[in-house]
This record gives sequence, C-alpha cells and structure tokens, in this order.
Amino acid sequence: MPLHGEALAAKAQELVGRREPFVRATVVRAQHPTSAHAGDTALVLANGDIDGFLGGTCVEASVREYGLQTLSKHEPLLLRVVPGEPSRTREEGAVEVANPCLSGGAVEIFLEPHMPAPRVVVVGATPVAQALAALGAILDLDMELSDGTAAEPRADDAALIVASQGRDEEPALEAALRLGVPYVALVASRTRGAAVLASLDVDDDERAQVHSPAGLLLGGRTPAEIALSILAELVSVRHLGRSAAAAETETADPVPASAEPASAVDPVCGMSVAAVESTLHAEHAGTTYNFCSAGCRRAFLADPEHYATAS
Repeated sequence: MPLHGEALAAKAQELVGRREPFVRATVVRAQHPTSAHAGDTALVLANGDIDGFLGGTCVEASVREYGLQTLSKHEPLLLRVVPGEPSRTREEGAVEVANPCLSGGAVEIFLEPHMPAPRVVVVGATPVAQALAALGAILDLDMELSDGTAAEPRADDAALIVASQGRDEEPALEAALRLGVPYVALVASRTRGAAVLASLDVDDDERAQVHSPAGLLLGGRTPAEIALSILAELVSVRHLGRSAAAAETETADPVPASAEPASAVDPVCGMSVAAVESTLHAEHAGTTYNFCSAGCRRAFLADPEHYATAS
C-alpha cells in the first residue's frame, strides 16, 4: 500500500538519517480526469522504487525515469505528463512527456532531488581540526571529527583530512587511500609530510594522491585561515576534479556530470522508461523488455513474438 502523509514524511526522514539520496515528487497541477490531485506526494528512491501516489502506473513510469535523472544531475525538474503519441519536449528545467496509455487529463509534477551532505572525516582534536569542523558546516558539509585510531573512512566520503599533528596519522591515511576517497589531505610541514607519506604502506600512485601540505597557498597562519585554505582546495578538487596547483598551470575542465540512468523503450506503446529492476519487465528469448504499465506488459506476454519482432 502506498505511503501517505506522516508515514511518507517519516520515510523521508529515515532516508536522510541513512544518508540515502531520494527525490520528492509533488503534484503541483492536475487536470481531470487524471486520478492525481495537487499536493499528492511520493518519494523516488535511488533504485527506482516509488513510495506514495501520483496518479497510477502510466504516470509513475515517467516519474521514475526522470526522477532518476534528477538524482544523476542533482537538479530539480518540472515534469508534465499528457496523453498522446510518445514524444518529449524539453526546455530548461522542464520536460513534457506524451503518454499513449494515459486515459486523459494531464499532470504536472515537481521533482526535487535530496542528496546527502558530502561527508568529510577530520582526524584530530587540534585547533585546525576544530576550525575545519566549524567552517565546513557553513559549507553544508557533514563534518565528522575523529582520532586516528577510531577514524572509519568510507568509499563515498568526500574527503579525509588529517590534522592531528603527528598522532596516529598513518592508519587513517592508508584506509582512505585504499578506499579511493577523492580528497585526502595531511596538515603538516613539507618536510614532515614527506616523511609521513614515505612511511605509508600504499603504492606510489596512491601516495601521490595525498595533498600535503594541505590547502591552497593563501599565506594563512591562524587555525581558521589554514582551515579556510584546506576547504578551498577541497572545493576546487570537488568541482574541477584535481588540485588547485595543477589548475594554476593549465585550464581545467569541469568534472562531467554523472551518467544518466539507462533507459529502454516499451515495445508495446513506445514509451521511454527507466531500465531498472523496479520497472515492470518481462524476459523473452533471453532479452529483458521494460514496460510503462501492467497493461502493456500483459499485451506483450499475450503475443511476445509480435512485439519482440516489431521492437
């Protein structure tokens, strides 16, 4: 049974607590005879599952496809679904999809992606570590302070910054490098930093990923100024895909957007749908076919050779 009201809000809070991305889909306009109403809400999960009600499976097929696209692009989208032969019309921030399975009316749905705040593990209890935690929160980063032995970096972390001034630095650095954390930094002088890097039990390519001394060359001296230079470098790496030092010598291209989720064409009605497990599908002759609705799936199963050949 679809979730509604408080149950749906509780599910959204649960996803936030688990740091799982999702899309909040809200009906902002509905034209009769569609069964949706303005204010109806649903959640689109990262695997394509939909909790809530937005007007039936025909509409949900488009919500799933474009909801997953908003997650990959991290950008909201206004989706309008209307009856008609399969087509789509795009403009900035909006798309109109014609669906031949829709019995009538039209519905407009605002798709708003909710992404977990980037997690940054800071190792140490030094003034620089404290300043990093304070400034990072202003940047909407999920800052986690830890000591070297307790630090548990994860592959989906945005960064690990070691600012413990010589205390238990190696274990956290090695763990983050082996996981492929995209920004790993060590707060140390050039001489001491080189000695720490040489002692790490990692290969040379991994060792070269460590930013040491950490931060851009801003001339900062106070803990807050040093923290500012480190977070500025982190922002540069996240958006340019490499260190600011490299950016000084050549022009950097932005990191390409995440690849859009795979899509497929319903062999019965011609609608574009998301090619994910949560989409209605069927196997025939070793091929998976995806459908916008149960009606299209039933029609296919009644005469799979006809539709498989046509597609």
